[in-house]
Amino acid sequence: MNESIKEILVSPKQINEICEKLGAQITQDYKHKPRPILLGLLKGCVPFMSDLMKHIDIPCEVEFMDVKSYDGTHSSGDIKIRMDISVSVKERHIIICEDIVDTGKTLDTVVKLLKHRGAASIEVVTLLDKPEGRIIPFTPKYIGTTIPKVFVVGYGLDYNELFRNLPYVGILKESVYMDKE
Repeated sequence: MNESIKEILVSPKQINEICEKLGAQITQDYKHKPRPILLGLLKGCVPFMSDLMKHIDIPCEVEFMDVKSYDGTHSSGDIKIRMDISVSVKERHIIICEDIVDTGKTLDTVVKLLKHRGAASIEVVTLLDKPEGRIIPFTPKYIGTTIPKVFVVGYGLDYNELFRNLPYVGILKESVYMDKE
């Protein structure tokens, strides 16, 4: 698998440092608020959310939504909610946990839905922020690191469901996907 990676952008050590930093910020910001819901957007959030939770030192609930917007290396623009959150968000503080914020379309859709359902507050924590990819203006409150407009895989991020299990975030070689798109 590593032979498909052009360059490592975020190492396992950097990921751990990011999780520690963001966990401490969230702990500080929510220590005097009622128990928040940490809402992971599947599937990419799983490694990041799992490691991040270890550094959040307050009671919180964990929930998931399965939201799909990518086809290969491109956002389809068609946001599909394949599995909804299983609890009410009315008057609850929600922290959406994302692997990457790219176009902003997925988060725009999910945030609007949660607001419509009466969430008290909604913030986003992301491992990666790719502002050059934005189609809809959006700035997450908690950002691990900012990356350029490149296609990345690893640590939950995939190309056609592959590479999620890499322990780092890397740039996928174009030769892996150019003939297939």
